[in-house]
Amino acid sequence: MSLGGHRDGMNGTFAAALWSRAYLLLTFTALFWAGNSIVGRAARDLVPPAALSFWRWSIALALLLPLAWPHLRRDWPRLRVRWPIVLLLGTLGIGSFNTLLYTGLQTTTALNSMLIQSAQPALILIVGALVMRDRTSPRQIAGVLVSLVGVLAIIARGDPAALLTLRLNAGDAIIGFAVLLWALYSVLLRGRPAVHPLSFLAASILVGIIVITPIYGAELWAGRRIVPVRESALAIAYVSVFPSFLAYLFFNRGVELIGSAATGQYLNVMPLMGAGLAMLFLGEALRPFHVAGLVLIVAGIVIAGKSAGEAQPSASST
Repeated sequence: MSLGGHRDGMNGTFAAALWSRAYLLLTFTALFWAGNSIVGRAARDLVPPAALSFWRWSIALALLLPLAWPHLRRDWPRLRVRWPIVLLLGTLGIGSFNTLLYTGLQTTTALNSMLIQSAQPALILIVGALVMRDRTSPRQIAGVLVSLVGVLAIIARGDPAALLTLRLNAGDAIIGFAVLLWALYSVLLRGRPAVHPLSFLAASILVGIIVITPIYGAELWAGRRIVPVRESALAIAYVSVFPSFLAYLFFNRGVELIGSAATGQYLNVMPLMGAGLAMLFLGEALRPFHVAGLVLIVAGIVIAGKSAGEAQPSASST
């Protein structure tokens, strides 16, 4: 009996220690989200994008509600008062981003997707300056510009003429727009209601499902349906648990602990993980323009990161 209590205490201590370690939580977040792009690309012919997004979040909400319900009941008055920001964050972070990501992965590679997503730190700085009037230094601005050149190199596939003639891959453009919306979500997340993380996540997922439902209905109307095979079920199961419930909870906690800019800077490990996974599991080739773009993106992140502390003087204020 005492041994069981001791073990429970150890488990509780471990969970508390994990919950307080932002960079460990964000490492898992990056890994889970990298896997999300891999699965979205691999399942593109089996599960249509809106279907994957709809069932991902519906199952995630079903898994979450037993844990979140006591907190949700207590926090509901506060969530109801702050409904505009809850509606906006749920639309951006749950409803829009994931549906756009899976749509883009229909016509571009998981490797391209991961490398374009590596622009998040730069975009978070830009959006933070424009929307929240965060202070930015000349060094941060220079870093952002270098990173964006790297992203453009990837989108253009090493051919600058593609940008001049607007010969862009539709999937790349869609994912680029999704990443911009995610940067906005990351910055606005600091204004979320002061409620339990499970309450906020459940409310956000509910909003996201409402946003996705008419898109899923239109997809069904067009005759696009899930192929009923084992691989479809496995794809939906993965995206429902790891990049949904766990990763979003860890990401929101990371922003709470160290702020949106520092969180975005750290997540530059995600494209590195994703590129490796794409080559390992999907057989995608790493080409010279990928390497050049990634070098520029990481260089920009390093340049901007040198003065990130100056632009974010207090992580606790986020």
